[in-house]
Amino acid sequence: MGHTQYSTNKAERKPRKHLTREDRGTIEAMKKLVQSNRAIARYLNCSPTTVSNELKRGMRPRTSRRGRTPGYSAKRGMLVYQTHRANSHKPHRICKCSAFVQWVVNKVRQEKWSLDACVGYARKHELFLPTEMVSTKTLYDEIWASNLVLQPLELPEALKRKKCCKSTTKRKKAYGATIDERPEITSSRLEVGHWESDTVVGKRKGKEAVILTLLEKKTQHYLAIRIPGKTSEALNAAMQKLREDFGESFFSQIFKTITVDNGPEFADFAQTEQFGTKVYFAHPYTSWERAQNERQNGMLRRYVPKGVSIENFSDEEILRAADALNGLPRRNLGYCTPEELFEAFLDTVYAALNGCVNPNWVDFRTSFYLKVSNLHLQFAVCVYRRQKG
Repeated sequence: MGHTQYSTNKAERKPRKHLTREDRGTIEAMKKLVQSNRAIARYLNCSPTTVSNELKRGMRPRTSRRGRTPGYSAKRGMLVYQTHRANSHKPHRICKCSAFVQWVVNKVRQEKWSLDACVGYARKHELFLPTEMVSTKTLYDEIWASNLVLQPLELPEALKRKKCCKSTTKRKKAYGATIDERPEITSSRLEVGHWESDTVVGKRKGKEAVILTLLEKKTQHYLAIRIPGKTSEALNAAMQKLREDFGESFFSQIFKTITVDNGPEFADFAQTEQFGTKVYFAHPYTSWERAQNERQNGMLRRYVPKGVSIENFSDEEILRAADALNGLPRRNLGYCTPEELFEAFLDTVYAALNGCVNPNWVDFRTSFYLKVSNLHLQFAVCVYRRQKG
């Protein structure tokens, strides 16, 4: 068996650093030469107290009063130091939160929740004691350190996104009013009823079914409708079906504006304005102008991966995917779900237009909606005032 070698060569040592294996070898060698603690400290560029503590640490325990006092052992000093270092770290708090961690893992894998949604929902509904939970940042740190069973690939939000840059491409097609003509209140998210729309495709080649998506900007309610093809006729037929589902008298109150991109499938989308809904077109190659809708489409990819034909999914499967996203708690909504807020909005619209409500009457769900979205409203007001200058 080989023995550990200790060097006595003087090396440059930075102050306020722990003693190394070589430093301990130097202490053992100089003590055998009967050097004082201060002389050793000057040689190692450290405090005499450091040398004194190290001598106590590496001193063999005395078994009897007879014989010589045991000398310092660099090997023993190093072993004691390593033992103390191993026990000096504060234990991970996450080790005491196994029930919470398992709940988070189940939510992420089964219901596709984000870590922040898990933490915020659990705190809001007091599912666990504060001492039994950890923060969102701690969960992400543990995942990146490979201390949890979850993998970064299971959390698409954890991956870096590309930064958006403003496009200078000029508009070539005049499908209708541009986004520049859209009222400021639409982008400020102070009012419910303003939507963004796009299509999600499966395979890029060939004619097949696609998904028409719409997102309400304030409540973040998401609609995903499977249509037979990426054509203007299919889109207009889907909008007509939506009008029938929500009610012809209520459609313009629920869909006040819709902002779409410049794809050829939206060439005749301006016909929707005959229902009382204003339609605006974003600039070419500027997906960031419909950032909320694009973000939600990315989340839809959890259920409809890229490159997989939409023909493999039924209408019901697409609707269930949208329902799952609408049931996801959101931090900017006070950890309420888009479904809760949008249904409260629909209650007010149907009640008001049916004459079932007077100015002093406030539906319970409406008051709930106003309460939980207060934080979001304050943020939107700040943005709106900043835009107004």
